[in-house]
Amino acid sequence: QVQLVESGGGLVQAGGSLGLSCAASGGVLKIGAMAWYRQAPGKQRELVARITGGLATNYADSVKGRFTISRDNAKNTMYLEMNNLQPEDTAVYYCNAGGVLTFTRGYSELWGQGTLVTVST
Repeated sequence: QVQLVESGGGLVQAGGSLGLSCAASGGVLKIGAMAWYRQAPGKQRELVARITGGLATNYADSVKGRFTISRDNAKNTMYLEMNNLQPEDTAVYYCNAGGVLTFTRGYSELWGQGTLVTVST
């Protein structure tokens, strides 16, 4: 079964740091762009950061300078390092992978199950 598995969410105080990871498994041959999204209570899901297969990155203005997205193509894994977290960063964080190539499914897009990040004051 092809899937994305996230880990690393939790509770942190304002000004603290957390790291998230997202691993693709299930016979994945290749992955295109990957991204982190988040959805706060009562709000729409928004793009946090995106990284291409060639490691080009872009960030939402609200996280620039605080968050760093990276990936290890050999491990089919993406990371999000979050520093100087603020209460407004509280949300469920989802990973997304496009252009996921497998023997059984060809190309598809995948979403992770989401991991909760809570930042307290």
